[in-house]
Amino acid sequence: MFVRKRATFLVLSVLFFVSCGKEKKSTEAAVKMQEFVINISSYAKNKNSNFCIIPQNGVEIAFTKADTSNGLNQAYLNAIDAYGVEGLFYGNEDSPDEYVLAMLQKIKKTEVLLVSDYLEDNSLIESAIVKNQNQGFLCFPRSKDDYNYNLIPDSVIHENSNNITQISEAKNYLYLISSNNFNSKEEMLSAIAHTNFDAVIIDLFFNDEALTQQDLSSIREKANGGKRLLISYMDIGSAEKYRYYWKKGWSLGNPSWLKKKYKDYPDEIWVKYWDTDWQNIIYGNENSYLDKVLNAGFDGVYLDNIEAYYFLYHKQ
Repeated sequence: MFVRKRATFLVLSVLFFVSCGKEKKSTEAAVKMQEFVINISSYAKNKNSNFCIIPQNGVEIAFTKADTSNGLNQAYLNAIDAYGVEGLFYGNEDSPDEYVLAMLQKIKKTEVLLVSDYLEDNSLIESAIVKNQNQGFLCFPRSKDDYNYNLIPDSVIHENSNNITQISEAKNYLYLISSNNFNSKEEMLSAIAHTNFDAVIIDLFFNDEALTQQDLSSIREKANGGKRLLISYMDIGSAEKYRYYWKKGWSLGNPSWLKKKYKDYPDEIWVKYWDTDWQNIIYGNENSYLDKVLNAGFDGVYLDNIEAYYFLYHKQ
């Protein structure tokens, strides 16, 4: 009996220390993600002081050491211009996510909040809009056929003809990072040009071709004549096998910073984003991803997979 109790104690002790070890690594990784975003912001704003930085998800890192009891991390908030969140009220198993909502209520005092909810039932679209508006959040409700951000909604929330020069002026936005529904780059650009969204989040690339300043000039104005912001999607927490930087022979663990499989996304791998080689791919030199975004003439960047700091050390 004593042996059994002792064995149980040892198992629990091991589980406790493993859990604590994971939490410590996750916290350290969260701080590194804060630093990563701040450095990306500093680099971009040094080239264009009006450049907009919008991280998506991983809301905890807006707080010191990713701990809400420590208060907001002002250096991090100073580096960003807005915050994006997926599945707040609809779209995730735990939606509505009261934990995230409580953090967002603190963050919104200084930051614009962009929420993308996914509606499996289109009758809930109006509900998503109202819930976000009641919180003071910009809402992009995705219909049941728009899980992969490949559709342009027929209507625009709070449509207006104002000139939008910074994200704080936006009253709505379009999130369109998949081009699968378009036969050509020209078709996609034309579809966007005929809308009145204040801000448009799109990918830098159409298929493997990077958009140019000329391409962006064709969609910089809303159909009603008002100016809008053009924001480029950029994944900084996982490597995407279909991107220009991916090299033949790369696989999980090779290079070593390709750290962990990304569940349900076979073309992506979670990365050790603090690794110098990965960071050199993302920013800091004329061949970096961020420089390609800047050279194309985008007004900002939408940073995805911020929550890599958590999923590197926890189950998805």
